[in-house]
Amino acid sequence: MKNKISLRDFKNAQARRKFLEEQLNIKLDNISNFTFTEDQAVGRNIENLVGATQIPLGVAGPLRIHLEGVKAHLRGVFRDYYIPLATTEGALVASVSRGCKAINKAGGATVFVENVGITRGPVFKAKNLGEALRAEIWIEKNFKELAKIAESTSSHLKLLKAESRVVGRNLFVRFYFDTKDAMGMNMATFATEQAAKLIEQKTKVICVSLAGNFDIDKKPAWLNFINGRGKKVWAEIVLPEKIVADVLKTTPGKIVEVVERKCHLGGVMSGSLGFNAHFANIIAAVFTSTGQDLAHVVEGSLGVTSTEILENGDLSFSVYLPSLIAGTVGGGTHLPAQQEALGIMQVSDVLEYSQVLGGAVLAGELSLLASLAEGSLAKAHKKLGRKKAISLQLSD
Repeated sequence: MKNKISLRDFKNAQARRKFLEEQLNIKLDNISNFTFTEDQAVGRNIENLVGATQIPLGVAGPLRIHLEGVKAHLRGVFRDYYIPLATTEGALVASVSRGCKAINKAGGATVFVENVGITRGPVFKAKNLGEALRAEIWIEKNFKELAKIAESTSSHLKLLKAESRVVGRNLFVRFYFDTKDAMGMNMATFATEQAAKLIEQKTKVICVSLAGNFDIDKKPAWLNFINGRGKKVWAEIVLPEKIVADVLKTTPGKIVEVVERKCHLGGVMSGSLGFNAHFANIIAAVFTSTGQDLAHVVEGSLGVTSTEILENGDLSFSVYLPSLIAGTVGGGTHLPAQQEALGIMQVSDVLEYSQVLGGAVLAGELSLLASLAEGSLAKAHKKLGRKKAISLQLSD
């Protein structure tokens, strides 16, 4: 080989950049500009650090949300939230802002959140089908013992439940953990490792992989859609016909038709697991700004948009996200820019964060579907997505 030097041989980002610049005959001036220290990121968030990639950050809102189903002392009250969106897609921030405006005029969104728990799903190998089934029964009967050893790995973790399936000589187990305000995937892995050792010891089955695709992590799957993973989030708004006309420039009937033909029937015809317009768009933008694990946008893309015209002509509009994976501590949330973005949101914990994100998805979904119903999608992207500089008239 011409060069046997490894990037791991260099002690810091500056040395690695210099090496790459010389080897590739390029300049990395922009990548070299970042605000976090190497100590803050290396070993925790990144290896072979050379710098950072900047993504434009915009803010939508404020969005009024009625706080329900999270904390008893907050129920029945509302708060206004700003939404940080890191994206390179022109028109996204403007679209979410338009959705916020319509929702606010209608009195604010109502958002509910349920903590399902982060999952880890190992696969075990048994000698035969009988041994696999006996191990499944042992897990059911000895849940408290499994919980005790799993929870010994962290004071911030609680084992909520365990589900199992047998196929052939294979036993799949799906553990659900409450990891407080952390996304908790590492915590779940460490806890599952200890639980798996106990299962091996007591039942003689062998753990082949701590992650057996029964989690199911960072992949689209009906199991996450049906059972949920992380947080389940529901958000809704009832929009008077006049607000739909004045702010969204369309009618309730047209929006309902687009949702039925596009989101529902289109989803069926394509075999989609996301019966929605663009949940992932908003989730990716908020995740990027606040330091979430971006691969979990996959689970966030699952979900259903529902619409109805009420007897008085108003539009009932709601979204359901069965698998939102996020945290407000750990991961990349501690980095300086991401901390500032979380500061923009002004949330106290991961449940409130999930509420705000659910409301943001509701706003973005409403605005895009209204644009499709109105027939202005292409026009909006030509106006906001291609010009180098523009003043957004969000009241139009």
